[in-house]
Amino acid sequence: MNTIDELSECMKLLSDKTRLTIMALLKEKEMCVCDIVDILQTTQPNISQHLRKLKLGGLVNETRRSQWIYYSLNIEDKPHLYSIMQQLPSMKEEISAREGIKCD
Repeated sequence: MNTIDELSECMKLLSDKTRLTIMALLKEKEMCVCDIVDILQTTQPNISQHLRKLKLGGLVNETRRSQWIYYSLNIEDKPHLYSIMQQLPSMKEEISAREGIKCD
């Protein structure tokens, strides 16, 4: 069972527009920082800081593949997030527009 403090921290993480958008992107597929930077048209340090907070909050996982780190959702053990995640708009169009462009 989650405590009020745990739920409060989770909700604080998701109250930021950029972090919520990152969660919506990761709902569609795992991504590396450069993919997210390109879609959100912001800087790599900005996205890295948001991902760091989401990782510390236990909402995303990271997996290293060669020189790239890929991020994915980590919400299987957080049923309180399912309804929030279902309400997020689809980011498939934004991701499709990015397809084919490789990280440098």
